Amino acid sequence: MKKNELKVIIVGAGIGGLTAAAQLLQRGFFVRVFEQASVLAEVGAGIQSSANAVKVLYDLGLKEELDVFAVRPQAFEFRRFDTAELMHRIPLGQSHEDAFGAPYFHLHRADLHELLAKTVYRLDPDCITLNAKATRYEESSHGVALHLVDGQVVHGDVLIGADGIKSVIRAQILGPTPVSYTGDIAWRGLIPVEKLPKDIMETVSTVWCGPKKHAVMYYLRAGALMNFVGLVEHDHPEEESWTQRRPWIELKRDFEGWHPSIQTVIDAIDPDACYRYALNNRPPVQNWSTERATLLGDSAHPTLPYMASGAAMAIEDAAVITRCLEQSSSIAQALQLFQRNRIDRTSKIVVGSTESRGLYRIEDVTQMRQAFSNQDLTKSRAQWLYSYDPLSVPLI
Repeated sequence: MKKNELKVIIVGAGIGGLTAAAQLLQRGFFVRVFEQASVLAEVGAGIQSSANAVKVLYDLGLKEELDVFAVRPQAFEFRRFDTAELMHRIPLGQSHEDAFGAPYFHLHRADLHELLAKTVYRLDPDCITLNAKATRYEESSHGVALHLVDGQVVHGDVLIGADGIKSVIRAQILGPTPVSYTGDIAWRGLIPVEKLPKDIMETVSTVWCGPKKHAVMYYLRAGALMNFVGLVEHDHPEEESWTQRRPWIELKRDFEGWHPSIQTVIDAIDPDACYRYALNNRPPVQNWSTERATLLGDSAHPTLPYMASGAAMAIEDAAVITRCLEQSSSIAQALQLFQRNRIDRTSKIVVGSTESRGLYRIEDVTQMRQAFSNQDLTKSRAQWLYSYDPLSVPLI
């Protein structure tokens, strides 16, 4: 295939779709991205990006810009919910960078999204079309046609569905797939650090572990914000929407009796910017491609947040699909190469994330330490998660 003659259509301008667009444009492909929203924007939430994903962002030339707002945590710390006793610690910081070749970052999702969008626009000012909701696609031996809600039909050679957990492209390729409520809802909130005591937490990612719930706290935006996520067992699920506001008093009630540091952070959350949503589980699938269409990120392998790797997997996907299209002799071959090299890894992340839920729900300190010892968390992540390089891993 001659990449300068190949037209790639991407549905969805989230982190995965924009990373794919930037990677492809950088390597000489013609790319068009179609996004249903009227403006490019992301929710106010934090994401974690380990070396395996940061390498891709650096490959796009974003190191200097990332250094402006990224936070480099020094460790994961796992603390008991009521006494704050340290039960387990995984070093990050310089040790992560030395071991895996790139830093571990805490990033504001909106900051990374804006940076990726600017990169795409710099590479091709006409690449992204907004107010472009996809309804379906058709493919033939000659190409693919994407149908938009306004009646337009866009023609190309290959289609990448990067339109998230409610993906139209996923529904067409896979049909209905199982969805089950995990039993957890997730609270989220962002707090300006000036509203918090200066010594409330070091530059780490703190996981507060307790019975039937846990909370995660870490800094964002060069330390200007504290990100709070609270995952709580609830009998009835919420909507699966990150923008759904819920009463602050219910969050306060959910963490009653927890450590004063948790109470301080919750008390500082703006009641009008307190969000809660359901966490649903979608088991891995073993095929997400046709002859000319494939899926990427949450469209392909929706991942629960218990291993903080969903965004990283989408970024990895973007790099790998680009390499597959570069080195394959046909589109069908490229898409099969892509999924063959991504299904096992992303399935392991999906299953591992689901299984990790219970790891943070142990009240007894001895049980907690034994759980981490059995999981051998530090070594296992070093061996198969962080050490992966999507830019150079052999594709077979």
